Amino acid sequence: MEKVKIAIIGAGPAGIASAIEAKASKIEPVVILEKSDQICYTINKFYKPGKRVDANFKSAGIKPIGLCSFETETKEKFLKRIENWTKQWNLDIRFKAEVTNITKNGEGYDIWIKDNPEIWAEFVIIAIGIFGTPRKPSYPIPSEVKNKIFFEPPQQQFENKKILVVGGGNTAAEVAYSLCDNNEIYISYRRPQFFRINETNLKILNEKAKQGKIKFLLNTDIEKLEPFDDKIKVYFKNNKEDIYDYIIYCLGGSTPKRFLQKIRIQMDNKKPSLDEYFETNLPKVFLVGDIAVEKGNIMKAFNTAHIVIKRIKEKYLK
Repeated sequence: MEKVKIAIIGAGPAGIASAIEAKASKIEPVVILEKSDQICYTINKFYKPGKRVDANFKSAGIKPIGLCSFETETKEKFLKRIENWTKQWNLDIRFKAEVTNITKNGEGYDIWIKDNPEIWAEFVIIAIGIFGTPRKPSYPIPSEVKNKIFFEPPQQQFENKKILVVGGGNTAAEVAYSLCDNNEIYISYRRPQFFRINETNLKILNEKAKQGKIKFLLNTDIEKLEPFDDKIKVYFKNNKEDIYDYIIYCLGGSTPKRFLQKIRIQMDNKKPSLDEYFETNLPKVFLVGDIAVEKGNIMKAFNTAHIVIKRIKEKYLK
């Protein structure tokens, strides 16, 4: 098998930052394994053209402690920045390299790519993020309406449709106001008011609501769905019901619990159990980015990468 010093799983912001920090510390060879065919897959796929990429989302004032930093900018500028970094640091990124298992082997780990052990690494940094597994509702989705249900922002365009957006975060807001000029849009959110939306999105959302282009269904919770004449009948827990052409769920992502459990990482209340340096119960296996930090953002992701590489140097590579 190919032998490397560090294997990084995931080529998002946290994975890229981890590789840069490692190379700057002269820890090599380092390889990044990415299951898709592009860097920053989540931003590429879920962010619409021109959308802001916030350096500090929800947690204002976080300062960079490592090499990677940026100010809030558009999707296109941020992706170009990451691309330039990969060239500047000559990062070794292997695309379409889906890691399916990680097993202990001596002082390091075998990395299984598509069910074959191909790489041995002394250290493993898992930076797979959380949005690869969109959250889904607890109630069943009838098979008859599955083609009218989306669990991520749809790529297709809609016109003159009645659409229910479910969720109370920035993605829900952006999906709603991007579709409201040509469609009848409703947002269902289980709380009495929005509190997970940044100021810019909330301002746009309220303006569209005043214009009558978006209708808020606050303090509502869905009980079940049923097919109804090629549409979807929605039953709410407040004994109300309505019919929609499409439903778009924007419930965020969830920790890829199944993969972490498969490689025997301990979980604490559905979250991975980590020490203050983001090391798991598996020696030399670390988590970075959103998978490691509650309510993570990109600056936090960059900082976790710096902390992990510094820990590897100080604890293992004195």
